Amino acid sequence: MIPRSLFSEEHELFRSAVQKFAEKEVHPNLARWEEQEDTGTDIWKKCGEYGFLCPTISEEYGGAGADKLYSMILLEELGPLGGLGLSMAMHSDIVARYIQTYGSSYLKSKYLPEMASGERIGALAMSEPGAGSDVKKVRTRAVKQGDNYVLNGSKIFITNGFHSGVVVVVAQTNKDLGAKGISLFLVDSDMDGFEKGKKLKKVGLRAQDTAELFFNDVIVPAENLLGVENQGFIHCMQDLPWERLQIGLMAISCAEYALNLTKNYVSERALFGKHVSDFQNTRFKMAELTSEVQIGRVFIDRCMELELKGELDGETASMAKYWCSDLQCKVADECVQLHGGYGFMQEYEIARAWTDARAQKIYGGTNEIMKDIIANSIFGRRK
Repeated sequence: MIPRSLFSEEHELFRSAVQKFAEKEVHPNLARWEEQEDTGTDIWKKCGEYGFLCPTISEEYGGAGADKLYSMILLEELGPLGGLGLSMAMHSDIVARYIQTYGSSYLKSKYLPEMASGERIGALAMSEPGAGSDVKKVRTRAVKQGDNYVLNGSKIFITNGFHSGVVVVVAQTNKDLGAKGISLFLVDSDMDGFEKGKKLKKVGLRAQDTAELFFNDVIVPAENLLGVENQGFIHCMQDLPWERLQIGLMAISCAEYALNLTKNYVSERALFGKHVSDFQNTRFKMAELTSEVQIGRVFIDRCMELELKGELDGETASMAKYWCSDLQCKVADECVQLHGGYGFMQEYEIARAWTDARAQKIYGGTNEIMKDIIANSIFGRRK
């Protein structure tokens, strides 16, 4: 395998700590979390105690002030484990970053330390029943009244929604401007009129908390506006390359995880008097998949280098998100096939890797939208 020069000795020590944490605190609980369709909140507090939450947030607000490679390591090591890595990325590298980038000193002081400790879990409320990837169709409205905004609407498919303690809400503040009339608000779970729906039952990522959220005449102080009114769409777009790269890098890590599970299985499983790994089809298939995943890993590492330098553009991030998540699904499916009938049994980890993979092609902008973004960079926008 090609050596990865991105990481220093300190990064690798951090990786080792995350791996030990996963072995002690995550693996033993995965089956139970999937059964109850929830990790609960205790694991969040443990992550906070270990310093795994909000690593890039400044030390002034409880973070570590570290570079994004620490976030990358957390996704690589925890991403394949039932969606915990996904939930933490939403909390630490999306919600907390929005607050640090666009929030007032008051908001940062109030919420970021509690997010870093795991006492408050962060969520981003963007998708709606009638508006998924199309922000122009957002119907949740925030109407200015004196020193407050009155928020009304509903959101769906919200990662960390059920246990959320603080939510960044995408809302319409000027219906005549479409996407240019969107603003971001920080909503506290204690605010009157904010309600959480039931946990949504998903095909995969069953241990990961996803819910509906409802806002009924929620009084949001004007100081809880993040950034500039009617500039919310622009604020969201500025961090999208990093958000989509996170999906891509988790996809490659999950594919590597599936390959490792399969390597171990076919090396031990006997059939017709020899190990499954002795059959030419198995050997060729594993060689093909390992080569493709290595190609993806090199591309992801290059994208990460660009992101660290502030040079990752939307088109390249879209390539990473779409191609790597497509590859993850392909690898997981092929690995299930190599497991045979056992690959379809829930007690085998490869089955979870397979069902968990499918959502990667949907959230963060569907892969069809990623292709449209890439095509726009080639041909220009369609008339």
